[in-house]
Amino acid sequence: MNIFSNLLSQATQSTPPKKQRRGIEIKSPREIEIMRQSAKIVATVLKEISELVKPGMTTADLDAYAEKRIREMDATPSFKGYHGFTGSICSSINNEVVHGIPSPKKVIRTGDVLKVDTGAYYQGFHGDSCITIAVGEVTPEAAKLIRVAEEALYKGIEQVKAGVYLLDLAGAIEDHVKANGFSVVEEFTGHGVGRNLHEEPSVFNFRTREMPNVKLRTGMTLAIEPIVNAGSRHTRTLSDRWTAVTVDNALSAQFEHTVLVTDTGYEILTDRTKV
Repeated sequence: MNIFSNLLSQATQSTPPKKQRRGIEIKSPREIEIMRQSAKIVATVLKEISELVKPGMTTADLDAYAEKRIREMDATPSFKGYHGFTGSICSSINNEVVHGIPSPKKVIRTGDVLKVDTGAYYQGFHGDSCITIAVGEVTPEAAKLIRVAEEALYKGIEQVKAGVYLLDLAGAIEDHVKANGFSVVEEFTGHGVGRNLHEEPSVFNFRTREMPNVKLRTGMTLAIEPIVNAGSRHTRTLSDRWTAVTVDNALSAQFEHTVLVTDTGYEILTDRTKV
C-alpha cells in the first residue's frame, strides 16, 4: 500500500541525506523472522483472492474475505482505519490507479483489470503486497500492461543487494516500462516497511535528483511497488479523497512485494509461490 507515500516522498526530498539515513531501520534477525510471518499472511491472502475472484463478486466481498483470513491467522489488517481508510484491502479497477475503497456497489466484471493491495500487522510488524488480476478474458493491451507491470517489479527487485543504490532499482523499473510503451506513475512511490506501514526510505520507480540516493544495507525491508499506466503517467484523486484515477481514463496496473535486503541479494518476503 502506498497511501500517503507521495507525502513521505516529499518529506524525504526535503530532508538532508544524513538525517534521512538515520531514519532507516535495520531489522534484527528476530524482527526479520516476525516480518516473514506477517508477509506470509499477506501472500496467503492475495494468493487465495486471486483464485476465488470471479465476475459478479463485489470489491466488498473481497474485502470481507481478506479481513476474515487475516484475523484467522492472528494478525490485524494494516489498512483498516489507517488515516480513516475503511477497508482491509485497496481494490482499484481499470482506470483506478490506487486506493480504491471496497464497496458492495462496485461489481467486478469480465475484462476488468483489478488491483488488490493489502497488509497484515503481526506481532508488531507489517507485511505489504499488491497484485493485479485479469478478470476473465481481457484485451491484449490490458494483458500486456499487467505483464509489463509485474516484470517491472522484478526488474527492480533483481537490483537489490547490500551496497546497491535505490536509484538503480528505479532506473531498471523505469527503463522496462518505457521500453514497452507505458508510463510510470510518479505521484506514488514504494517505501520502507516494518514497525510502521510506511517508513523511510521512499522507493522511487523512476530516476530523480530530488532525493538522497540511499545505499541499501543488509536488514532493510522495502515495499517495492511500481504503478504502470497505459497512457499518461498523471493521476487525479476523486471526491472520496482516496481513489486515484488516470487523468485520461487509461488502464493502470500495479504489483508490490515486501523485500528484505541481504548481503548477497534479496529475499521476497511476500512470495506467493511459497505459501
